[in-house]
Amino acid sequence: MKMLVTGGSRGIGANIVVDGAKRGHDIVFTYVSDENAARDVIRLIDDIQAEGTVDYLRLDVRDSTAVAEVVEQATDLLGGIEVLVNNAGITRDGPAIAMTDEDWRDVIDTNLSGTFYLCRAVLPQMIDAGFGRIVNVSSLGHVGSSGQANYSASKAGMNGLTRTLAKEYGRKGITVNAVVPGFFETDMTRESLPQELRDFWGNYCPMPEGRPGRLSELSALVEYLISPEAAFINGQTIHATGGLDWGP
Repeated sequence: MKMLVTGGSRGIGANIVVDGAKRGHDIVFTYVSDENAARDVIRLIDDIQAEGTVDYLRLDVRDSTAVAEVVEQATDLLGGIEVLVNNAGITRDGPAIAMTDEDWRDVIDTNLSGTFYLCRAVLPQMIDAGFGRIVNVSSLGHVGSSGQANYSASKAGMNGLTRTLAKEYGRKGITVNAVVPGFFETDMTRESLPQELRDFWGNYCPMPEGRPGRLSELSALVEYLISPEAAFINGQTIHATGGLDWGP
């Protein structure tokens, strides 16, 4: 498969890129600020001698013009885009009463508008090809999360966008699904997840010892959703949460 993965320089995105390259996919991934982290992903892929080819491009997904340009560049590098994984996302947490306009806009523009811009940019070539796979990385925050009005709204919007695009383009051979990770140990959760939420997860997640998810488990889900075996799965929001689908 020929894949474009946003936010692929760390965490969930980096693992999707590395595991995808191991499976032989050709991938272009994007980063927004830390080129050294992007280079580290390339070095790791080189070290494991993955079968797929991997390149990276800088992209701020909030910029619709830049999105169109990067999709064009990625299309040239790959010879077409068959799979889009929308993983780029940020948090700017705080109580709603104190949330600034900037914190609201940055999260909505990155997590929701950016996803829309990417989908809009790749859909024409997928329609022409009669085939496409889009996977949007959502969050448990889509059902509401204290201190995350912006983030929760962005992820709920992403899920609605997922279902709408599935209905609009399923007849064109394009499936659009969202995955909802629970607690996975990533840079974002290490930086922003409060200890009380970590404790909540450990106490209530119905997995052995309340363990967090493994990134390999999430990338395996993405791999399944882009496979021929998942051709009839469309417009779904699939939870990879270990069975704990809510939080305080």
